[in-house]
Amino acid sequence: MNQAAMKLYGYFRSSAAYRVRIAMALKGLAYGDRPINLRLGDQWTPEFRDLNPQALVPALVTEGQTLTQSLAIVEYLEEVHPEPALLPKAPLERARVRALALAIACDIHPLNNLRVTHYLADPLDQDEVVCQRWSQHWIRLGFAAIEQELTSSPWTGRFCHGDHPGLADLCLVPQVYNARRVALALEPYPTILRIDAAAREHPAFRAARPEAQPDAPPELRN
Repeated sequence: MNQAAMKLYGYFRSSAAYRVRIAMALKGLAYGDRPINLRLGDQWTPEFRDLNPQALVPALVTEGQTLTQSLAIVEYLEEVHPEPALLPKAPLERARVRALALAIACDIHPLNNLRVTHYLADPLDQDEVVCQRWSQHWIRLGFAAIEQELTSSPWTGRFCHGDHPGLADLCLVPQVYNARRVALALEPYPTILRIDAAAREHPAFRAARPEAQPDAPPELRN
């Protein structure tokens, strides 16, 4: 398969697209970047909705097919490009890593993503303070449980599972990024902060960060 023929439709600040960028960087996969500006409504164009009727990012076009949903894309990449592995080999350990990833991707992130906060603001007429408190509440609730799991498990290492980054880390780091954007106090989560700091030192995580993307505003890009 020609890696460079893959096209990734995303938005620099999308947590879900951020996850896929990390996975592709960890695996050394090349792709063509196709920015979709969610704030300008690019996701609602007929051209993009032909690719993804949900009008969500990311979408990965590969081998003539369009793949959607970030974790489904990451699992596809894991199957086609198994090294370096994003999941451990033992079934119990794989289940633990998937549970951590899903706790973020399914329980935290959907409640504070852009389309939800937009709906809170209009038509529900909630101001910016209320929208921020909403996001903080759901991240706080999720992070408390994840912190407890990470702190109590002997499988936690430098990263969420062991000493190499994997599926749980590529979900955690974008969510920590979001938590900082909504000014959530992160001091109650020292293990999450430690893992986030370790990940952000890794070249793949640095390459995938929002500020490094071509569609990031010039004032943020570095």
